[in-house]
Amino acid sequence: MTKPIRRVGVVGSGVMGSGIAAHMANAGLDVLLLDIVPRDLSDEAKKSKKARDRIAADNLAATVKARPALFFHPSHAARVTVGNTEDDLAKLAECDLIIEAIIENLAIKRSLFEKLEAITGDETLVASNTSGLRIVDMLEGRGAGFRQRFLVMHFFNPVRYMKLLELVPGPDTSDAVMARVTRFGRDSLGKGIVVGKDTPNFVGNRIGVHSMMTTIHQMVADGLTPEDVDAITGPPMGHPKSASFRTADLVGLDTFVHVAKNCYDALPDDEERDVFRVPAFVEQMVERRLLGDKTRAGFYKKTKAGVDTLDLSTLEYRPKGGDEAIAKAAKKIGKVADPAARVKQLVATDGKVGDFAWKVLSKSLAYSARRVGEITDDVAAIDEAMRWGYNWELGPFETWDALGFAETTARMLAEGVALPASVVKMKESGATGFYRADGAVYDLAKGEYVARPADPREVTWEVLTRSNAPVLETDGGKAFDLGDGVLGVTFTTPYNTIDTGSVQILWDAADRAERDFEAIVIFNQGANYSVGANLGSVVMAAMNKQWDDLGRLVDRYQRATQRLKYATVPVVGAPFGMTLGGGLELCFGCDAVQAAAETYAGLVEVGVGLIPGGAGCMNMLWRALEGWPEGATRNTYDVVTQVFKNIAMASVATSAVEAQHKGYFRFSDGVSFDRARHLYEAKQRAIGLARGGYHPPQPQAHVLPGESGIATLAMMVDTLVAGGFATEYDGVIAKRLGRVLCGGAAGATHPVTEDEMLAIEKEVFLSLCGEEKSIARMQHMLTTNKPLRN
Repeated sequence: MTKPIRRVGVVGSGVMGSGIAAHMANAGLDVLLLDIVPRDLSDEAKKSKKARDRIAADNLAATVKARPALFFHPSHAARVTVGNTEDDLAKLAECDLIIEAIIENLAIKRSLFEKLEAITGDETLVASNTSGLRIVDMLEGRGAGFRQRFLVMHFFNPVRYMKLLELVPGPDTSDAVMARVTRFGRDSLGKGIVVGKDTPNFVGNRIGVHSMMTTIHQMVADGLTPEDVDAITGPPMGHPKSASFRTADLVGLDTFVHVAKNCYDALPDDEERDVFRVPAFVEQMVERRLLGDKTRAGFYKKTKAGVDTLDLSTLEYRPKGGDEAIAKAAKKIGKVADPAARVKQLVATDGKVGDFAWKVLSKSLAYSARRVGEITDDVAAIDEAMRWGYNWELGPFETWDALGFAETTARMLAEGVALPASVVKMKESGATGFYRADGAVYDLAKGEYVARPADPREVTWEVLTRSNAPVLETDGGKAFDLGDGVLGVTFTTPYNTIDTGSVQILWDAADRAERDFEAIVIFNQGANYSVGANLGSVVMAAMNKQWDDLGRLVDRYQRATQRLKYATVPVVGAPFGMTLGGGLELCFGCDAVQAAAETYAGLVEVGVGLIPGGAGCMNMLWRALEGWPEGATRNTYDVVTQVFKNIAMASVATSAVEAQHKGYFRFSDGVSFDRARHLYEAKQRAIGLARGGYHPPQPQAHVLPGESGIATLAMMVDTLVAGGFATEYDGVIAKRLGRVLCGGAAGATHPVTEDEMLAIEKEVFLSLCGEEKSIARMQHMLTTNKPLRN
C-alpha cells in the first residue's frame, strides 16, 4: 500500500467521470476512461471498436472543449485512453486505482463491483464517486479483501477547480488504504481531504444543501425575492458572489433537487427532515426545464435587455429588481475586507437584512453542530468542507466564532434553537470559541481543546512574517526575512499594481539580498498576483503630457526587472490568479517561477492602447529564443511572429501549464496544485537554486528580422484590419509592436542587445501614451473595467 499511483481507471465518462479523468491527466497520470457501448448501434457498427467506444470518446472530446477548461492544457488529453465496459473492462486490472462514476443505481453499481472484484488484485484500490449511496449497500456480496481496499472518493464539480475531496471509508476499509489515498489526493492531486462517515451526502452537501433549503424556506416565510436573498447571502455572509440562487443556476436545479430529495428520502430520523422537502415551485421549475445555466433559464435568465428574475408565485420572468434598501445595506457590508467582521456586521444590521441573516445562520450553525459525530467527528472538517467545496470564506464554526461564540450561543438558547448538549457544556466551561489562536480546536466529543495535526508545507505568509518586523519597506511594498536565508517581497499596493513604491521595493530587495540573504521570493497576497501597472497614474501623466515622468517610470521598471534578472542571488516569482501585464513582466525578471496551477497570465497592454513597457517584449522574445544550440539554423521570424500574436491578441493562459506552452513560463518552472503549499514550494525552489551553485545568467543578443520582418508583420496586420478582425487603431498598435519585436529597422544587421531592445520598447510605449485613442482606451478601462475597441 506504499506503491505510488501511476495509472487510474475511471468507469463512467459523464460530467464527473470526465472531469476526474481530466484532472488525473493534469497530475501526470495515465488514465483509462470507460463507458457503456452505445445502445443505438447497428449490427454492422457493433463490429467497430471506434463505434463501440463512442460515448467515452465523445465525452472526452467535449471535456477538451469545456469552458472553463478542465484540462490544464489540451495536450493532456493524450494521457487519457478511451474504451468501453464490454471490451476493455479487463484492462482495469493494470490500474493502481479505479474510480466508479456511473449512474446512481444500486443494482448497476453492485454488478460493476462484482466484475471488478474478479479482475483486480490485492493492491488495486477501488473507489466510488457516489454522493448518495451507502457503502454497505454497494458492497453487498463482496469479499473481505475487496471491502478492505474499497472507499468513497467524492470529488466536487468542476473537479479541477474545487479543492474538496471527501474520503469515506467503509466499515472494513483498511487504514493503509485510507493513508495511501489520502496521500495521493493531497500530494498528487492538490486536494483538501475531509474524512466523512458513510451517511447520505456525506459532509459538504449535507450541510450545504441544508443551508440552501433553509434559505429558500426562510425567503418564502419572510416574503423576500431571490435578488433580496442573494444580496444578503453572498459576500456579506462570507459566501461567493453567486450567493444562493445564482449558485443554484450554476450547479443546475435538477442536480440540487436530486441531492435534496436524497437527503429527504434517506434521512427519516433527521430532526430537520422537512427542511429538505423541495417546495412546489422548485418542483415546477424542474418540470418546465428551468434548470439554470444548462437550459439558459433558472432563477435568473439573461436577455438582450439585461437579466430577468423568475417570479416564484407566477413562474413568469420579470425585470431584475428587489428591495433597494436591502441591496444598498448588503452592498455596504460586502465591502468590508475581513470576512469575520463582515458577517458580524451583517447580523447586527437592523431590519430585514440582519433579521434574515440571523434566522438562516442560527439554524445552519445549530444544524452543523448537531451533525458532529454523525457525519464527521471534527468541527474543523465541516468548516473545511464548506470552504473547499462551496467556496465559503468561513465555515459554520468559524462563522460562529466570528459572531462571538458565547453571545451567539446564548442568543440561540434564549430563542429556543436546539443545540447539542456538547455545545452547551462548551459554553459553560468558559470556552471562548471553537478555535484558539495557538491552532487548537475544540473537540465536542472530548469536551476540550485538542491540537490539530498540521502539514508544515501549508505555511502561510502571516505565520512566516508575524514575529518579524519588515526588513525593508516602501509605500508600495515590504520585504521580510522568511528564514533559511530567503528574503520575501510582497506588494502592498491596491490589487498589487506596479507603481513607484512597488518598483522601489524590488530595487531595495535586490540590493539587500545580495548583502545579507541567499535568495528572494516575490510572493504577493490577495485575490491576484498582480494586475499590472497602476493605469491611473499612467493615464494621468499622459493627459498632462508629463513625458519625462512617464519616461522615468518606464525606465525604472525596465531596469528593475533587469536588476532582478542579473542579481547575484536567485529570484523566484510565485504567481497566482491574474498575473497580467507588469505582473507577468515581473515573472520574466525571475530566475524561476513557482506558479499556482490556477494562474492566468498574459501581456494584455494592447487592450488599453499600449504595449508591454517593463521589458516584457524583450524578455518574452528572449525566452522564446532560448535553447537553440550554437550554430543551428533557426527561423527567427517564426518565433517573433508567435510572440507578436500572443501580445497583439492579449492572449491569456488559462492555467500555469498553458502559460508554459505559450512561453510565459519555462517548462522547468514549478506548478503548485495546492495554494496552501504555494509559499512553501516557492521558498524551497529558491533555497534549491541558492544552494545548488547558482550563478546569474549572461546577457543575450540576437539577430532579429529587422525591416523585412516589420513589413511582413504589417501586411499581416493590414489583412486582419481589412477583414474586420481588428480595428484600424488595433493595427496602429500592432505595427508599432512589430517594430519592437523585430529589433527596429536595423534588427537584421547585427545581434540586437538587450539595451537596444529596451530603448525601442520604451520609445514605442511612450509614443502610444501620447495618442488620443490610447488615452481613451485607458480611461475606458479605468471606468468600466472593459476594453474599448476604438
